[in-house]
Amino acid sequence: MSMKQLDTLLKFEKDKEQQAGQKLKEAEYEYQQNISRLNGVAEYRLEYMKRLNQRTIEGIDSATYSQYLAFIDKLDHAADQVRIAKTQAKALVEQCKGLWMTQMRKVKAVEHLRDKQLQKIVKKELRAEQKMFDEISSLQFIRRDL
Repeated sequence: MSMKQLDTLLKFEKDKEQQAGQKLKEAEYEYQQNISRLNGVAEYRLEYMKRLNQRTIEGIDSATYSQYLAFIDKLDHAADQVRIAKTQAKALVEQCKGLWMTQMRKVKAVEHLRDKQLQKIVKKELRAEQKMFDEISSLQFIRRDL
């Protein structure tokens, strides 16, 4: 492969690495959002339970008590839904992390190939330069003998 092809491939792979990194960042953000949502629902449920407890101490009719319990059930259901979303978001984070790491390895491999190609080119140029100096030395030696 030529250096131009390797440079193009390296740019392409680095762009893909950047995209994979961005997707990972977005997935981690969504995961953190789900943790915050779950904490918010849990805090609201706790506050609502405290209100229910206070109301039962003060005295509460059965219809209001049933409404409190129904709302707490809805909060529990919401928490379950957020837990599911959180689990899915965590799985997505792990998947994105794996893809990003794979892409990083690809970039390193292309960089390694590019470095080896560059070393070959430099070595070839040094040999050509050395050959030219050898020829100049030979010509100078021949001219001295004449």
